Amino acid sequence: MRWARHPDEGNGTGPGGQASLGAVVPAALPALLLAASLSWLPCATATTYKWVDDKGVVHYSDKVPPEVVNKGSQELTKEGITLRKTEPLPTAEQRKAREAEDERRRQLAKLQDEAGRRDRALLASYTSEREIDLSRQRSLATIEAVIESAQHYSDQLTRRKVDVEARRAGYRDKPVPAVLERDYEGIQAELAKQAELIRQKRAEWNATAARYDAERARWRELSGLDKPRAAAPSPATAPVPVKSAAPAR
Repeated sequence: MRWARHPDEGNGTGPGGQASLGAVVPAALPALLLAASLSWLPCATATTYKWVDDKGVVHYSDKVPPEVVNKGSQELTKEGITLRKTEPLPTAEQRKAREAEDERRRQLAKLQDEAGRRDRALLASYTSEREIDLSRQRSLATIEAVIESAQHYSDQLTRRKVDVEARRAGYRDKPVPAVLERDYEGIQAELAKQAELIRQKRAEWNATAARYDAERARWRELSGLDKPRAAAPSPATAPVPVKSAAPAR
């Protein structure tokens, strides 16, 4: 673009030596354009924040108040589009619940790992159901032998107790010798000990039997023996021939 020069203009000056408008406008044009562009820039990039107070009321503002910074907010454009979302910090109760849930998941994963290990060991220990039954019989027989021995010993102690009681009764009003009293007390203590041993071994017998039963059932499941079998298709029924009616005479 060309600018017209006044006849009186010399080197950009008008009458009286002052700068003319024609020389000032072209020089100031870039600065004016920059100022105009900066004047609308903050409006174009302005951001709105959406946040909720303690009463559940939704607010919109150009900044988030300090008291609700940790409660979460959304950064929106002037068109209402979410640019960024800040999640609220968890409360003490929420942190405690999250920690409890994490611990529950860890325990569940641990149980699943242990169950997988037991399954692999079970399949590696037995190749048939008969092997499980034989192992069960041997284990139960060992416990039964202990119970039988303790019961036999208890019978002997009971007979000794009857004999000692008869000897103690023979003294009537006389003092019973200390050695006889100690013998009687020792028999009583040993009988109680054997009774407790028998009780424990019977409980062990029941637990062992239940464990082998569960292992046998699990082994069958892992080996695919307890999967439901598909029903065999029923044989096709041959069509019954229909006799045609005899022609009328």
